[in-house]
Amino acid sequence: MSRRILVVVGHPDPSPDRLCRGLAQAYAEGAKQAGHVVRQIDLAALDFPMLRTMQEFEHGAIPDSLKDAAGAIVWAEHIVFVFPLWLGTMPALLKAFLEQVMRPGTAFAYPDKGRGFTKTLLRGRSARLVVTMGMPSLLYQLWFLGHGIAGMRRSILHFVGISPVRETLFGMVAGASDATRAKWLGQMRRLGARAR
Repeated sequence: MSRRILVVVGHPDPSPDRLCRGLAQAYAEGAKQAGHVVRQIDLAALDFPMLRTMQEFEHGAIPDSLKDAAGAIVWAEHIVFVFPLWLGTMPALLKAFLEQVMRPGTAFAYPDKGRGFTKTLLRGRSARLVVTMGMPSLLYQLWFLGHGIAGMRRSILHFVGISPVRETLFGMVAGASDATRAKWLGQMRRLGARAR
C-alpha cells in the first residue's frame, strides 16, 4: 500500500558529499521504486530565522520560507529525519526548524481556557530517525543512553502525536570503508521500499 513520505535532511553542511545526503537519497529512491509518494526537504538549502520569544512561537506566523515544509509535515504519513549527531544531539539548524514548524495550530493545540491536556494534531503519523555519528552507535546507546535522540523522540515527535518513532544509527562513519557505506545505502533503500 502506497504511503506519503517526507524525507528531511538535517545536515547543515550543503556539500553533496555528506553521508546524510546519500542515506536520505537512498531511502527516497527505495520508497519511490516501491510506489510510495516522496517529498524531500534539505535544511541546508533553506533560509529561515530562529525563534527568540514564546510570544513569537505561540502567535507568530510560520516564515514564508517554511510554509511548504510545514505543509509537507501535515501531508506526510511517515517522516524520515536524517542528521549527524553533534554534541550528543541534533544540529542546531534541525532544532530551529522543528521549533518553527511544530507550532501551535500546526502540530498541536493548547487546551481550551488552559484546562485539560494539549491536543496532538499529527497523530497517525510515524517517523524514523537516521543518525550518523563518530562514535560507535552501541556506545551512544548504552553509555550515553541515546539521550539526544530520546529527547527528540519523546519531547518533540511523541508530543505532537507522531508514533511509532524508529531509529537507525550509523556509528564510526569517518573511518567507514566504501563497502560499509554501500551496505548502509542498501539498508536505507530497503527501509524506503517498506516505508519504515
